[in-house]
Parts: sequence; structure tokens; C-alpha cells
Amino acid sequence: MALSIGIVGLPNVGKSTLFNALTRQQNAEAANYPFCTIEPNKAIVPVPDPRLEELAAIVNPQRIQYATVEFVDIAGLVKGASKGEGLGNQFLGNIRETAAILHVVRCFDDNDVIHVDGSIDPIRDVEVIELELILADEQSLSKRIETLAKKARADKTAKPIFEAAEALQKHLQAGLPASSFAGRDSDDAEELYRDLRFLTDKNVIYCANVDEDGIMQDNKYVEKLKAYASERGREVVKICAKMEEDLLGLDEAEQQEFLQSYDITESGLDQVIHKGYATLGLISYFTAGVKEVRAWTIEEGWKAPKAASVIHTDFEKGFIRAEVIAYDDFISNKGEAGAKSVGQMRVEGKDYVVNNGDVMHFRFNV
Repeated sequence: MALSIGIVGLPNVGKSTLFNALTRQQNAEAANYPFCTIEPNKAIVPVPDPRLEELAAIVNPQRIQYATVEFVDIAGLVKGASKGEGLGNQFLGNIRETAAILHVVRCFDDNDVIHVDGSIDPIRDVEVIELELILADEQSLSKRIETLAKKARADKTAKPIFEAAEALQKHLQAGLPASSFAGRDSDDAEELYRDLRFLTDKNVIYCANVDEDGIMQDNKYVEKLKAYASERGREVVKICAKMEEDLLGLDEAEQQEFLQSYDITESGLDQVIHKGYATLGLISYFTAGVKEVRAWTIEEGWKAPKAASVIHTDFEKGFIRAEVIAYDDFISNKGEAGAKSVGQMRVEGKDYVVNNGDVMHFRFNV
């Protein structure tokens, strides 16, 4: 499985500049006017993980395969997007399949950079986007309700899901997100959530886009955004999109020196990915052989057969056992043979819960 993140925000808040920086690619035009991005931009980028290099230094594989993240950037949303204002609403379908939303919020003053509403107010901006996402979900649900109403008249067994849909519609019409619906966990509502992939049921990470001064110390806009996020149990990543873009032309050593000059330990890409993994409860395990050293993304708490399925579904179906070495043990003993010689390779069965960093080899039979 791969982590997918949809990038949303008002026009001209730095989404496309951030997309360029995060993906290390210049495939999202950035300009000082609204609606610059008129087609959804997608890019798949490797998940930075220094553990892979450490494993490869021991195994000396033919290649290293990182886990990946897909970023999807759509046109900026504006007030009234659900009624056809602007361009962003045309592309909301592109982020319905993503696992999380990165909501970019402008948190800096600059008279040379136009704001679509003429002033800087991060909470107002956030609330505009969140309302438009609620309205977009309500529209999707309304279409489903029309179908369910006809079905419920002909088939009494369809009535419970129709009633659940109506209750959820009232919830959305009250300006509340799908994630806070009281009947969220009922079987009937679960079917709706699974089929419609509500935008307001996704995990959200706020991205405070600041200027270079704001990187060193939180400004008043960032403080307001962090307080707002805290009330809602959400994470905030603070980055300077312009500065991240400046990193593009530097080699790894130069990038580290540049970041250290601002007392930053991680790039914007690293921050977003790490927050994304933590927010969604994702971890990585590794396979390490002469052909490749590879990271595999799974959900925390998965048992060995389920974890094996991300390699191939046959691995889960025919699972026999897993040979497991903890990452630290693999490194300290300089590989599989060394770990096995001191009894640090374990044979685990179907009930084994995979740990972050496990180096694994699966035995299966189909």
C-alpha cells in the first residue's frame, strides 16, 4: 500500500510552489494569480528512510526500493466552489481516493502576493475550505439518496440505509463534517462511507506556509492555526514553500547545511510524510536480499499474513510462517547470517503483529 495525500487550499496560498518543492519536480506551474493550476497534478515520490541505506550497506543489493507517497494537487478552492465558483470543485473527485488531506494555509504577509480575499486570516481561510468540502460531500450524498429513495420504496430491506443517509444529510447540512456524525459506526452508515469516500471524513494535516522569518519563530498566524488545530485534534506542519523550492538545486550536503542555517532538522517533504504516517497509523517493514532492499508500508497492528499481502496476495493466502529480525539486531550483527548465529532471527506464525522496522522473509505455499 502507498500513502496518498491530496493538497487543498485557497488559490494563491502557495500550493503549487509547495507541490514543486515536495515532489522535486517542476510539473505544477506557480504564478502570482488565482486558478494557476487548472488540471490536477500528481506525482509519486520516495519516502525518505535512512534505514534503507544502512541495510543496503550490509546486503549490497542490486537496487534499493523506497516506499512511496502520491501527492495530488488540485486547483484552489474558493467560497462558492460547491456552486461552481472557480475551478477547484471540478477536481475534488481526484482527492476522494486519497488517504489524507494536506490543507495549505497562508501564514505570512506580503503585499506583492495577492490574496483572493484581500487580507490574511488563516482561520477564515480554513473555514472557507472546510465548508466547501462539507457542501461537496452533501452533494454526493444527495445523489445517492435519490437512488436509495426509489430502492427503499420497492425493497423494505433498503430502508435502514436510506434513513441513515437522510440522517447524515441533515448533519452535513448543519455545516458539520462527516467525521463527526454520531451514527458513523453503524453498518448502514459504513456502507455509505465506504462507497462515497467523504472528503470530510479524511485525516487532515494543516500546512502553515510561512515566510523565512516565520520559520525561525511562530508568527501570530501560525499561533492561531495551531490553536485551531489543537481544538480539533489535528496536526500542523510549518514550512516555507519558497525556501523548500530553493532547495531543489542543491545537493544533499548543501541541503543539510541550508536547513541547519535555519535550525531545521527536516525538509518540508520529510515533515509532511512523517506527519502523514503518524496521522494514519502507518509503519514500514523491510525485505533485504541481494536483488533488492525494500520498504513496505502497512498499518500499525497488522499481523504477519496481512503484512505479507502488500507484497502479493498469494503470500497472505498461502502464509506458512515469517522469519523476522528486528532492524537494530540486523544492523548490529551485520546481516541475516550474523543475527541468525546469535539467535536473533525469530520464526513467527499467523498471529505475529509486525513491528516498525522488522526485516522479514515470508514462507508460503499456494
